[in-house]
Amino acid sequence: MDKKQIRAHYRQIRTNFSTQQVDAASAQICKQIADWPIFQQANAVMTYMAFGNEINLTGLLNQFPGKRWIIPRILNRPEARIFLYPYDPSRLVRHKFGMLEPDPSLPLVQPHELDLVLTPGLVFDRHGYRLGFGGGFYDRFLPSVHAPKTGIVYSAFIIEAVPVEEFDQPVDYLACENGILKVSSS
Repeated sequence: MDKKQIRAHYRQIRTNFSTQQVDAASAQICKQIADWPIFQQANAVMTYMAFGNEINLTGLLNQFPGKRWIIPRILNRPEARIFLYPYDPSRLVRHKFGMLEPDPSLPLVQPHELDLVLTPGLVFDRHGYRLGFGGGFYDRFLPSVHAPKTGIVYSAFIIEAVPVEEFDQPVDYLACENGILKVSSS
């Protein structure tokens, strides 16, 4: 299957997940991350605001208010880019795609300030390559980050291989219901 077919297949499966399935998986993944030494040692953690049956990490933000939480805002023009802002639950705005993002009047955060990146994705493979929604935002962003990058994924959505193109960027770890996995570099 090509990227488009894989994306369509797994989006359909994820769309059919019940609220209970999403909540249970999200809670289990939050627990895995909370117990992870790399997370425990990180101060500035980039995460995302869940959308459309994505794994919801809000439990971590609530459980660890002392961490410096950073969330992305995506812009399409002049090119697809991610900008980082501090998480402030009272200053979230809805993006045209439907997800919540930080108010752009908040101060910008630079990628070098991050200690850990929790990256959403629809599907990941065991080498850390991901399929998202196809905009390339994270593939453009991840090379600017030197902190550990962790894909957040349902265990059933870790596949053998994602078709990889030259601009695709892998993550270092995968966090799923079953634990945190270091990805294979080969």
